[in-house]
Amino acid sequence: MQKIYIQEQVMLDSVCKDLSHAKVLAIDTEFVRTRTLYPKLGLLQISDGKQLVLIDPLAVDDLSAFWQLLMDANIVKVLHACSEDLEVFLTAANCRPVNLIDSQIIMSFLGHGLSMGYAAMVKYYLDIELDKSESRTDWTARPLSARQLEYAQADVEYLFQLYPIITQQLSDKGWLEAAQQDSELLIERKFTAIDENQLYRTVKMSWRLTSAQLYRLKMLAIWRFQQAQKKDLPIGFIAKDHTLIVIAQMNPQTINIMNRLDGIELFDVRRNGKAMLALLKAIEQDHSDNFPDKIQRLDEYPGYKQIFQQVKSFITTVAKNSDLLPENLASRKQINQYLAWHFKLNNHAVDKSSVDILLGWRYTLFGEKLTELGKNQFTH
Repeated sequence: MQKIYIQEQVMLDSVCKDLSHAKVLAIDTEFVRTRTLYPKLGLLQISDGKQLVLIDPLAVDDLSAFWQLLMDANIVKVLHACSEDLEVFLTAANCRPVNLIDSQIIMSFLGHGLSMGYAAMVKYYLDIELDKSESRTDWTARPLSARQLEYAQADVEYLFQLYPIITQQLSDKGWLEAAQQDSELLIERKFTAIDENQLYRTVKMSWRLTSAQLYRLKMLAIWRFQQAQKKDLPIGFIAKDHTLIVIAQMNPQTINIMNRLDGIELFDVRRNGKAMLALLKAIEQDHSDNFPDKIQRLDEYPGYKQIFQQVKSFITTVAKNSDLLPENLASRKQINQYLAWHFKLNNHAVDKSSVDILLGWRYTLFGEKLTELGKNQFTH
């Protein structure tokens, strides 16, 4: 196996041209994301079975040749637990991968649960214990040690070896296309633009607020997100959820009053109290009456617990008959997606595209039947 560490543009372009002839590429990324909103790319790893390639993105200015590999529909890209890798691709280059499959998703369809780690997969199939001591290293520091490089290489070396084994097993079970669809669904979700006007709905305890208070929360949540983007800081570094809730609820008029509010994070006030106060005053002056509707809690819908159990029981039966784990068909979150749509809560009636059960293989296998049953049975 040829091992290549790329730190020069000419070599990157040459190696990527060679890799463009591959049918399958195992890919991984190393990044740092401790005090930033966006992940900071530290290393790229690729294997085509013949070469183990590490790319130093801090030494090479133009990664276009690598991004082109990701977007090449003729090459299968296999990654393990790729959710954060997708964020790297999105924020570093707005590069949406094509023909990608997640080996963690494959493992879930093979009966190993939804979150089997890479090291556990390697141990299960190859009986090799991977050294994970470098998993929390600073991948943006230079130079990288030999141990770090070996760790990074292992993340794609065994992945490439295992890909044909696990895909053949999954193909034999008849669920390869479903795993491909779930991988694409993950990409679709990651690359769907954030709707700033809906951010307030994700703030913890927002359901407690009135419509007028929700409007203040909506504007505060937009402000917080934009500040996080501008400063490249985690959302919570700008202001905590409970701070926004208290401020939206109480609408303080001065910093002193803000500091005395029960439940507020004083550090948030010290850092951004004046900005939040200015925003509150601007909200009062805009005279908008376009307040959001009060948020309806799904678990307070009449008969929710009983209906949830009915849906879960139905899915469990379908899973047993399909030789799958119930969580493959629908997690608790996905069941709640469906029920919010079914009950027409909080505008879900027009947002069918966000309901996983009503898409792709799930709809074909059980979603259509579930919807028909819901019209008659899942009522209160």
